[in-house]
Amino acid sequence: MTLQDYLEQVKSNPKSADFKQTMALIDEYYQFSPASFKNGEIYNEAGTNNGSCKIFALGLLKELSEETTLALFAEHYFEGVLNDPEGDSHQNIRNFMKTGWSGIAFDSEALQPVK
Repeated sequence: MTLQDYLEQVKSNPKSADFKQTMALIDEYYQFSPASFKNGEIYNEAGTNNGSCKIFALGLLKELSEETTLALFAEHYFEGVLNDPEGDSHQNIRNFMKTGWSGIAFDSEALQPVK
């Protein structure tokens, strides 16, 4: 499945997303360079929270909606966060739910298309 096909599938059926597949497709289509990024009140140093870094960077590059971007976190969003709304796990997901794209800022480019 191509990345574009996968994104279309997730847009039409958000719960079809799989975190490992999301990561594998990002790695297939992009060269990842760890980057520091701000997510609301959270500052993530380069090399930490690489999964969140990759998904948020992809969301910005592809101009994905906040809903589709959250769906790309798959089980971490649908099970880990939505099933535990008062919990404190997955802070990057929880912050993004509050601040959306206005809270995301990267210090450098995290993803470059593979040539």
